[in-house]
Amino acid sequence: MKKIIVFISFALTLFATDATISVINQGIALPKIVLQDATTLISDPAFKDKFFKIMLGDLKVSSDFEIIEDHASTTYEGDSQTNTMSDKGVELIFRYVLEGSANSDLSLKVKLIDAKKASVKYEKIYTMTGSKYPFLAHKSIVELVNELNLPPVGWMEKYIIFSKYTSAKESEIAVADYTLTYQKTIVRGGLNIFPKWAGAEQNAFYYTTYINNKPTLFRYDLNSGTKAKIIDSNGMLIASDVSKDGRKILLTMAPKDQPDIYVYSLDSKNLTQVTNYIGIDVNGNFVDDDQRIVFVSDRLGYPNIFSVSSSGGSVEQMVYHGKNNNSVSTYGSYIVYSSRESSDDPSNSFNIYLISTQTDFIRQLTASGKNNYPRFSSDGQSVVFIKQLGSQSSLGVIRLNENRSFQFPLKIGKIQSIDW
Repeated sequence: MKKIIVFISFALTLFATDATISVINQGIALPKIVLQDATTLISDPAFKDKFFKIMLGDLKVSSDFEIIEDHASTTYEGDSQTNTMSDKGVELIFRYVLEGSANSDLSLKVKLIDAKKASVKYEKIYTMTGSKYPFLAHKSIVELVNELNLPPVGWMEKYIIFSKYTSAKESEIAVADYTLTYQKTIVRGGLNIFPKWAGAEQNAFYYTTYINNKPTLFRYDLNSGTKAKIIDSNGMLIASDVSKDGRKILLTMAPKDQPDIYVYSLDSKNLTQVTNYIGIDVNGNFVDDDQRIVFVSDRLGYPNIFSVSSSGGSVEQMVYHGKNNNSVSTYGSYIVYSSRESSDDPSNSFNIYLISTQTDFIRQLTASGKNNYPRFSSDGQSVVFIKQLGSQSSLGVIRLNENRSFQFPLKIGKIQSIDW
């Protein structure tokens, strides 16, 4: 059992023509944009500055713009000088006014200006509870990108869910925006681990807790704030993936101290064992339109990535490099996983790789540090992961098509697992 726990700590903790997702905007001239804050009614300058940094960060992370740094003060209406900036090479001006506070309702008024003609291309007003102000910024940038018919970034409005240790045998489950600026604890008290979204709508999630020392899987409904027991098991019990229609859950279970992959049907309540190996099979993820399952196994004497039909049968090795390949996630026919570079590497570095079930090509996504917990965004165009470089931990976001990555420092304690 001790060996299983050690292995799980590695394996479960923390579209284009190229089957590994091509870089689509390399060498393309991106629209040049300036972000302008015309806010005058916010009394807290620190909050005003923080909101501007989130807006600017969203523009950068979108990878859809070339950002021109210009901090000229302006009113919301502007004038002939601030509404025309073509002499500085600017094509677009995105101007906003924020009203309210982080402790009340917030209103965000935005307009997009053609910097050559000084004409307004569109104008909108958004309102939101002040505590969720990062999502107010995210929404405005998501719709800006959509208005310009640029590659969409709807994933910015999605929640990240994670479990973090708070003390011995105690952990909490919280939701956050992708910058981790907004955070809200949902489940506390006891050991609450391995949260997994129940569907793309993000209105419910599964997680494991312990009832009388027995691992028990619950489904938590965010709309009602209620939870319902799904199943329990001796040994271990983890929900690692959910089918597209939300009706089947992939479970790692070890009722007899041997972890295997199971499929649980929410409709029939039937439990089907998919793998049956005298060793360790964990972290199952659906792939290829839910027809196959990718999982981590020690069949070679070390953690590696394998696949099997959703109904069971012969097992296929998916990765042929590295001696510790774990933390797998899938989207469509794509697979991301974390791999230790070398057992002799003094830094014990792990990097993230992207492969496809359709080709043998491998794309390396990170280059240094310990990079784990890779998870695809809801549209498959980005990957979130946890990066450890020295004593600093960060949440990383990789923009696959744009071949760019960004990092956000972690200030939330020790993460146990994460889902996007």
